Amino acid sequence: MEVAVLDIKGKETGRKAQLSDSVFAIEPNEHAVYLDVKQYLANQRQGTHKAKERAEISGSTRKIKKQKGTGTARAGSIKSPIFKGGGRVFGPRPRNYGFKLNKNLKRLARKSALSIKANDKAIIVVEDFSFDTPKTKNFIDVLKALGIDSKKSLIVLGDSNKNVYLSSRNLKSSEAISSSELSTYKILNAKNIVILEGSLEGIESKLS
Repeated sequence: MEVAVLDIKGKETGRKAQLSDSVFAIEPNEHAVYLDVKQYLANQRQGTHKAKERAEISGSTRKIKKQKGTGTARAGSIKSPIFKGGGRVFGPRPRNYGFKLNKNLKRLARKSALSIKANDKAIIVVEDFSFDTPKTKNFIDVLKALGIDSKKSLIVLGDSNKNVYLSSRNLKSSEAISSSELSTYKILNAKNIVILEGSLEGIESKLS
């Protein structure tokens, strides 16, 4: 698959980038995508929720009324879950929501996500660029030139492009990451994927 390489002003450079069919043109595996996104979201959960059970509630341990003769049910502890202020039955406890997926499945999921974006014509290849200093305005100008300033976008940088990364951090609708941070969730969460020409080889070598 060939894609025109653009400059930061949104103009075609006259060059074409060759996208590997084994990464950007496979038959998407929806179940692999689902599992990888599910794992990503599960790993974002802190799992620090906690409710006190009857053994952890402060309160007297004396029997609150006599066993028989009251006309009501037997009751032995004020900390019982049936009373107001009592412990909670089967309440949440701290836990880890994460689960494991094998590398091949995760690789398949990322390739499927990239193939979906490529099929939707949502992948833009831009020649490598950098900024002299971190400046959000410069980053916004690039997004405007590419026509994606009003859309949620993901910019995939090379391994080291600090000023471009810092320039993007104030924007809610755009995120800049290195090719090593590319995940299925981030690919699908963005409307457009902007890939710097220099990062293509790294993406394809890790996924093919």
